[in-house]
Amino acid sequence: MPVLTRRRWMVTLLGLFCISVLVALFSLHVGTEPIGPWQALSIVAQFLREGGASIESADPSTVILLYLRLPRVLLAFLVGGCLAAVGTALQALLRNPLADPYILGISSGAAFGAALAVLLGLEASMVTFSTLPLCAFGGGLFALAIVYRIASSSGVLPVQTLLLAGVILNAIFAALIMFATSMMSPTRSFAMTNWLMGTLTAPTYPVLTILLVYVVVGGWVLFRQARALNLLTLGEDSAKSLGIDVEALKRIIFIVSALLTGAVVSVSGLIGFVGMMVPHAVRMFVGPDHRLLLPASVLIGGAFLTAADAAARTLLAPTEMPVGVITALVGGPCFLYFLVSRKRGLSFYS
Repeated sequence: MPVLTRRRWMVTLLGLFCISVLVALFSLHVGTEPIGPWQALSIVAQFLREGGASIESADPSTVILLYLRLPRVLLAFLVGGCLAAVGTALQALLRNPLADPYILGISSGAAFGAALAVLLGLEASMVTFSTLPLCAFGGGLFALAIVYRIASSSGVLPVQTLLLAGVILNAIFAALIMFATSMMSPTRSFAMTNWLMGTLTAPTYPVLTILLVYVVVGGWVLFRQARALNLLTLGEDSAKSLGIDVEALKRIIFIVSALLTGAVVSVSGLIGFVGMMVPHAVRMFVGPDHRLLLPASVLIGGAFLTAADAAARTLLAPTEMPVGVITALVGGPCFLYFLVSRKRGLSFYS
């Protein structure tokens, strides 16, 4: 693998950014009301110039693009990029390419925290960014701590124990979520069920802004640990001998992973396998250096979930599938392939 230079870093990320923009434009184009790419760019440019647009005076295409498709595309990109970043960090920390917030039970723990907040009436809507992310963060951090505590023994994390702990926690939290859902009113119960399947609905721009703050701050913290993650993939003893405070690094990654997962789950529900597939695939093309792998995974993760959401909206139109169904259909076979590859000794991490 070539040495990571500044030029290679910039060229690679610029290329991936262009791919992400093309995917976003395609997603804005497809739907029951086709909107051409140039028309979409013109509407967005006018929206930015005028600092907003009035629904009453706008034509149908403008309303559909600005208040339905564009917020949803931006949400899909933020959620996908966030899940990919968390997956990349966890895979480096656990030295396991199967690590993923969904598989390890972090997403389920965050979903239970959010469901508990809804049951107790601690929110105003399913996308409120006051208490939901905090409750989801607490649930995700609790789940991550349990998985790590169960799986770790003698300083190592056996893959079988790790996956089994995640499966067990997923089952427990699923039961608790179903119990919480059964205690809700029929309307809330129906909304919660749809939300848990992984659904991206068009949010308001203030909600997107707050989610962007979560993602930028969390992503910046993870990127600051890129060099330490590079050393950690060599093993904890090697990282310690090179001056890395491994325990402090673990705490940082765990807390940020739980915080980002909680923020994402509170607006999108359970969307699985993005954090496992994307880093694994990106690593094959850009290499294991986390200085490039982390931002590249964010861009590809965002583009992947944006494309998956476009498929969920259009494949069975006018019926809409939860985007979590698409990611599971793609991610399930990939998970089995990675698991078989690991058993054959083809893993990136020992």
